[in-house]
Amino acid sequence: MSQHAHDSHDNQPQDVVESIVPMMPLVLPVAGGVLIFLLAFIAVYMA
Repeated sequence: MSQHAHDSHDNQPQDVVESIVPMMPLVLPVAGGVLIFLLAFIAVYMA
């Protein structure tokens, strides 16, 4: 039997974006919390 075309993609390096996507449910809330904290700190400092 002949080999399938998708077998040749196994030796390619993994994309950086594709490696980060599974961590998005953890990364986005943490980054959002840090951003909100920094914005609140700046607002209190400027007031």
